Amino acid sequence: MAEEYLIRTKNSDVYLRVKKGHFATMHSHTNYFVDVTSQKMNLEEAKAVAHELAEGYKAKTIVDSILCIDGMEVIGTCIANELTEDHYLNVNANHPIHVISPEYISGGQMMFRDNLTPMVTGKSVLVLAASVTTGKSALAAIDAINYYGGKVAGVAAIFATVGECDGHPVSSIFDPNDLGDYQSYKPNRCPFCEEGKKIEALVNSYGYSKL
Repeated sequence: MAEEYLIRTKNSDVYLRVKKGHFATMHSHTNYFVDVTSQKMNLEEAKAVAHELAEGYKAKTIVDSILCIDGMEVIGTCIANELTEDHYLNVNANHPIHVISPEYISGGQMMFRDNLTPMVTGKSVLVLAASVTTGKSALAAIDAINYYGGKVAGVAAIFATVGECDGHPVSSIFDPNDLGDYQSYKPNRCPFCEEGKKIEALVNSYGYSKL
């Protein structure tokens, strides 16, 4: 496995851990593994990421609920705290925000039990993901919000390769420009596979498993 290195931002507390190689996700093959495990699990890093992501929503976006996918509940809670701080620039100041997670059923579809639907139906819901690359997970979240009668407030992620998903803007701290030579391919059109380069690891939002 290639060595891990860091991509930093102007905020010294916010950085991205990446490995370069040949990796397979559920939907694609890519030449980078973007590791956001520490940001999701470490409170101080989660706070720093939340501060960056919340900036784009503080002044203009009403948020009633934050729908966390990819294990983003800690960061989601920190974003809710940022958005509800008592400040004249925060449109959500002192406004209660729910931090919720979906239940998954067959085919990757998301559902909410009856006790959670009041936090979605008629509410403005921010989708929070670790990364948005193919956009399929974010799209499933958007479809679920629409199905339960909610309104999508936006899509936020630590890393994203797209600027919009189903017409909704995607905000992120990092994008492919930060990696320079980032590439993502459909599994049946992967040039690494065609060249006979073995997949180094299976990766998803939980991490990676070496092959």
